[in-house]
Amino acid sequence: MSARPTRASAVALLATLAALGAALLPATAAQAAGRTVEGGRLDWGIKSSFQSYVTGPVAKGGFKLKNGAATAGGSLFRFHSANGSYDPDSGSLEASFSGGVTFQGHQKPDGAYELDMSVSRPTVKINGGSGTLYVDVSSKAKEGGAVTTASQVPFAKLGLGGVNMKGGGSPVALANIPATLTDQGAKAFAGYYPAGAQLDPVSLSVDVKAAAAEQPASPAPSTPAEETPQTSQTPQAAGAFTDAAVDWGVRRTFREYVSGSIGQGKWELADGAQDGGALFRFPQGEGAYDGAKGTLDAAFAGSVHFTGAHLDLKLAKLTAKVENGKGVLSADVTTGTDTKTAVPLVEFDAKGLKTEGGLATLTEAPATLTEGGAQAFKSMAAVSMYAAGTEMDPVSLAVALDGAAKLPALPNLGSTAAPPAPAATPAAAAKADESSNTGLYAALAVAVLVLAGGAVFLVLRNRTKGRVTETLASAPAPAPAPDSPGSSEADGAAPRR
Repeated sequence: MSARPTRASAVALLATLAALGAALLPATAAQAAGRTVEGGRLDWGIKSSFQSYVTGPVAKGGFKLKNGAATAGGSLFRFHSANGSYDPDSGSLEASFSGGVTFQGHQKPDGAYELDMSVSRPTVKINGGSGTLYVDVSSKAKEGGAVTTASQVPFAKLGLGGVNMKGGGSPVALANIPATLTDQGAKAFAGYYPAGAQLDPVSLSVDVKAAAAEQPASPAPSTPAEETPQTSQTPQAAGAFTDAAVDWGVRRTFREYVSGSIGQGKWELADGAQDGGALFRFPQGEGAYDGAKGTLDAAFAGSVHFTGAHLDLKLAKLTAKVENGKGVLSADVTTGTDTKTAVPLVEFDAKGLKTEGGLATLTEAPATLTEGGAQAFKSMAAVSMYAAGTEMDPVSLAVALDGAAKLPALPNLGSTAAPPAPAATPAAAAKADESSNTGLYAALAVAVLVLAGGAVFLVLRNRTKGRVTETLASAPAPAPAPDSPGSSEADGAAPRR
């Protein structure tokens, strides 16, 4: 028998199988593509030497966190609540984060600052092996003092050499990715550094949800629109409420002290309190609110307990009272075995308390330590840790005035609170993504072997075996350059506790 008919049959069979595979693969790709990023964090110091300069003896300034941003050890700022998209087939990622930080220094006699710069809403975009970090920037020029504000400036190029973004599962993590200032970033940085300057490395971790195509479709509603039950109620102008929360982080530098090398401690939340990274949420608020008079009297659940070297402080049963544009946050304070009830801890500016829709809210109101609060810290440490009048973390309040109102969400740091590992391995996730098609491909392979016989076997045997996936490795981060914004100005000291 001639071999030609056999070869022709094999070629025809391969063509048929190729067509079948082409029909199947787009559906597979559609399942993997377009996944949603929901939750996660980005840790970035912007530029450590700039931080040291701002807080040091030359600029004599500092920084303030806003919109839920936190610190994450060392000189890192933690941005939160990632949202965006990820395609494991192409490796493209777009993730936008919330939060911001404002640097101020060189204060003038009138109280204004010569150095005044805010960085917020960092967004990472990765595609085709290259990556860019975008940020919202407001800055005062180093020369002349003109203020410029720009949204989503391509601030830094990300060094992704050796990083394979394909095939990742959840979470997708990158650690210590080098960042270099762009031309646009240099202009937005108010001229403090030239384009090409090395910035601090970037680390991130984001949660990825399955593609919509992989999720079962929701059934169409069967209730006619005119019969849909209505749950919203008219907000109360005055009266009792049973759902509220107060968000307060005590003091950023105190948390850093507790968890640092000196305090060697930690904090524990109980009775419903939650950790939002830069703040603690005390929920289940009950009390009374009068929008016309601007008064609030509320009690909250939850407690936070700080412990460490020579450190034992517990705050519980928080209450908030607002009247005449001023607020007081109080708590039961336990130091060791001694408990004092209803101690006024901080006073805060409550003129921003407002009613909108079904919520009464006060957002990040400036707060200062009371005499009672100063005594609480003194009794804990046996020294005057903070004096009355010391600036503490801001206070935020939210009160649900009707059954349909929802309290603002806490910052979403993703599925784990730990920093991303230096190397994340998405191989297992990639295999899981392929598992739904394993049976189909196995059946197809059997059909090939049975129908095509030796001719197809030879073709398959001679194919080069390809690598399915790679480890998502992070490139090593170079040490920050020991420079400062002024060529003759040395870096300043680290922030005080």
